[in-house]
Amino acid sequence: MMNKAIVTGGAGFIGSHLVDRLISENSDVIIIDNLSTGKRENINSKAEFIHKDIRDEDISSIIKSYTPDYIFHLAAQIDVRKSLKEPLWDENINIQGTLNLLNAASLAKVKKFIFASTGGAIYGEVENAAEERIPRPLSPYGVAKLTCEHYLRVYSEWKGLSFTALRYGNVYGPRQDPLGEAGVVGIFCKHLILGEGLVLYGYGEMIRDYVFVSDVVEANIKAVERGDGEIYNIGTGKATSVKELFNILKDISGGNIEPDYREAREGEIHEIWLNITKASKELDWEPKVSLKEGLSLAYKWFQKHLSR
Repeated sequence: MMNKAIVTGGAGFIGSHLVDRLISENSDVIIIDNLSTGKRENINSKAEFIHKDIRDEDISSIIKSYTPDYIFHLAAQIDVRKSLKEPLWDENINIQGTLNLLNAASLAKVKKFIFASTGGAIYGEVENAAEERIPRPLSPYGVAKLTCEHYLRVYSEWKGLSFTALRYGNVYGPRQDPLGEAGVVGIFCKHLILGEGLVLYGYGEMIRDYVFVSDVVEANIKAVERGDGEIYNIGTGKATSVKELFNILKDISGGNIEPDYREAREGEIHEIWLNITKASKELDWEPKVSLKEGLSLAYKWFQKHLSR
């Protein structure tokens, strides 16, 4: 498919799936990950791994020495609630880390910089959000991702750095962390498999757009040759409540857990789902994995790995 690619966050949930896909298409892949949330067991043995933080001063010389054709930037702090508690920490990772990489990419003259943004936190409260809608993020995390999109445009006009930004919906699937605050599917699977009680915040009525990880990977692959200078929503275009999500997983598991319903937490958006018309037309991309199929695949993976 391509010659050489760097994937930041390549030991993480989405990044490791992207690395696997790139290697399957005979790309040379370098992973940059500080393993703060990524896991060594996710690292593809055919990739070269650099244990490095994207904020480190020597990142530019490292990237220049590898002369990559493409950089897929997925490394990030993704916890909305942590961003509310520690906005400076969130800014340091998500904005300064990205700026460090953009400087490195421009010096290394990479062909394209593909950026993992957010559709779930950038728009604010909105149904069927399309890219032309003016973003109104309600958390420092959303603000940071939006700021990075602006930097991408500036570096494109200033340095000639080609980019595509992908605004992900709620991504789920195998390798998702079931222990953190982010990643509700992984958390639900863990509780159902272990028979533990769990809480549905927002009384289970919060609406999201859940997209399977392989579909997100496909969008990244499409963005290599398409969508220069553009921003795309990557979701399913379908609204799903947290309660509906839980009930599908409960049916898959055969469990009988009844959740504890509580009010929404600070900073959480009640309803957001994405319009994907632009990605369909311009990236020639559409999600292929249905929610029930994806949840079944995710549950089977967690069942195997949590029961070890």
